[in-house]
Amino acid sequence: MTKGIGGSTPQEQLALLGDRTGGVAPIGAEEHQARIAAVQAQMRADKIDALYLHAGSNLLYFTGTSWYPSERLVGALLTADGKLHYLAPHFELGTLEQRMVIGGPVALWHEHESPYTLLRQTLSALGLGKSDGKTLRIAIDSSAPFFITEGIRAAAPDCELIDAGPLVQTCRGCKSAAELALLQRAKDMTLEAHEAAAAILRPGIVTTEVEAFLNQAHQALGAPGGNSFVIVLFGEATAYPHGVPHPQTLQDGDMVLIDTGCTLHGYQSDITRSYVFGEPTERHRQIWNAEKEAQAAAFDAAQIGVPCGEVDAAARRCIESHGFGPHYSLPGLPHRTGHGIGLDIHEGPYLVASDRTPLAPGMCFSNEPMICAPGEFGVRLEDHFYMTETGPRWFTQPSRSIDEPFLA
Repeated sequence: MTKGIGGSTPQEQLALLGDRTGGVAPIGAEEHQARIAAVQAQMRADKIDALYLHAGSNLLYFTGTSWYPSERLVGALLTADGKLHYLAPHFELGTLEQRMVIGGPVALWHEHESPYTLLRQTLSALGLGKSDGKTLRIAIDSSAPFFITEGIRAAAPDCELIDAGPLVQTCRGCKSAAELALLQRAKDMTLEAHEAAAAILRPGIVTTEVEAFLNQAHQALGAPGGNSFVIVLFGEATAYPHGVPHPQTLQDGDMVLIDTGCTLHGYQSDITRSYVFGEPTERHRQIWNAEKEAQAAAFDAAQIGVPCGEVDAAARRCIESHGFGPHYSLPGLPHRTGHGIGLDIHEGPYLVASDRTPLAPGMCFSNEPMICAPGEFGVRLEDHFYMTETGPRWFTQPSRSIDEPFLA
């Protein structure tokens, strides 16, 4: 039997868990102000007059205001000279004010009014009119739905709308010490939840039971929302990177793949473990070991100044040396090697051939060059690393072996 797998009850494991959130604080107003100053400096350099931040992670990143995006326009306008102005429905004013970390005036619209016209009027009120004769350049949050962007375009035909993605990524791509601390704690919590889940496995347990347990485990560890997401797969279903629509029942000799995470003060964890319930076969060992080598190859390739795509290439070369692939062919690696992580589980830059962003200190990535063998099983070992001045550093140490998946 694989070490640490099975032999315990959910109640016994939950009793061992406690709140692990102490000692790390949410991002404070001072850091949000610094982020605003940094993006304003970049806006001036890029000759961007204003930035529209839509409800969601970009609004949260710069202002500290948490708001779930919906069909109603809620967001903020930030000008290059430092003015911050929120936009929201009248009936949401009280709630919005309670959620603000960085305060500012709020332009309000009633349900029968156009928030897009209000946005253009607000730009004028902030001193961005047509009196100087130049076309205003407004960067629109990439996460804003198409209807929001088109509504702004129709209401502001005198403005040039551009994608705010590159501008925002310049700021969000490299994490601060406070962000790294939050990410570290969230990942530590999820790894502990993983180990607890492995301990409760038994023949006949259903994937949905494990999902429910992981939710309880994350809550016990201090994540109020429990799982931010969860994928639990057994046997042949592990060959599907994002799962199958039906539950599975565990049998002796099955490959187990669990991918889950939680959120701590907005920051995400995302860890995958793969191991066998029972005795691994030679085929299990072959693919598991190839996956571990590929993960290590990606980590070793991640050096300051190296393009993100080279990390993906290193993992693929390793996988192909074991006879899998080539490229995205199966059996092999069907997706990118990794993604950035922060306030979003998946955010740029990405460890994929087409992303030539140079690696820089503070960038954070998943490292998960999964090997899928359709009709058999799949193995994904996912840990995350961040870039330091001297190279990559793991948030969580990779599994030691298929027999000892929770020993570093």
